[in-house]
Amino acid sequence: MNSDIRQLLENVKSGVITIDDAVLELKKAPFEELGYAKVDMHRKLRQGAAEVIYGAGKTPEQILGIVKKMVSAGQERILITRMSEEAASYVGAGVPLDYHKDAKIGIVGSVPEATGIGTIVVATGGTSDIPVAEEAALTAEFLGNKVVRLYDVGVAGLHRLLSHMDEIMNASVIIAIAGMEGALASVIGGLADCPVIAVPTSVGYGASYQGISALLSMLNSCASGVTVVNIDNGFGAGYSASMINHMEVRS
Repeated sequence: MNSDIRQLLENVKSGVITIDDAVLELKKAPFEELGYAKVDMHRKLRQGAAEVIYGAGKTPEQILGIVKKMVSAGQERILITRMSEEAASYVGAGVPLDYHKDAKIGIVGSVPEATGIGTIVVATGGTSDIPVAEEAALTAEFLGNKVVRLYDVGVAGLHRLLSHMDEIMNASVIIAIAGMEGALASVIGGLADCPVIAVPTSVGYGASYQGISALLSMLNSCASGVTVVNIDNGFGAGYSASMINHMEVRS
């Protein structure tokens, strides 16, 4: 692959192709075949963030193999989501790993300095929602964002949320995470002047149907500017929030 890139750069230098055409070719660069995985080595070039490893369903050996391939290709930091303690112990013996048990997040390398245009606020309805919230918060921090956590500010005690109006009004993106009836997203959506990403969680009693009740409530929110990700998808919310928080930087 290095020889191909060198030839591509030589063609740019000699004027055979334009810089824009070269960038397009680099975006089409191949993945690395491991048999059990095809590691996308140029995801960061195409999308601005490197490939994230989804740990659930992968063996510890597979996760470590993917990590080592990414590290050997020069990847400085790697995010692993839905990582079990068993996998973390195994991978951590092979490479330096910072494991966050509650969020089931593993991080290889250091978290970068914040480069977003503002602050991402991560708010939860209750303490039981914190594992999903930490997945969102750690993902956002890994992608270069300043994150403020507002935990246990649900609608059962609305004064707890209202005591944080400064953080809410100064946020560039808010991630609202709640189970039960999922009302937090609508309340925050009615207060904030920034995009709100709602995350329903599987927290709740029987009729909450493992988060479906909160999902439907959030999808039917009457507050403008509220979008919804899947149940317990803290990673998706954190990633989307980071993209929003970096839009001005990109332009």
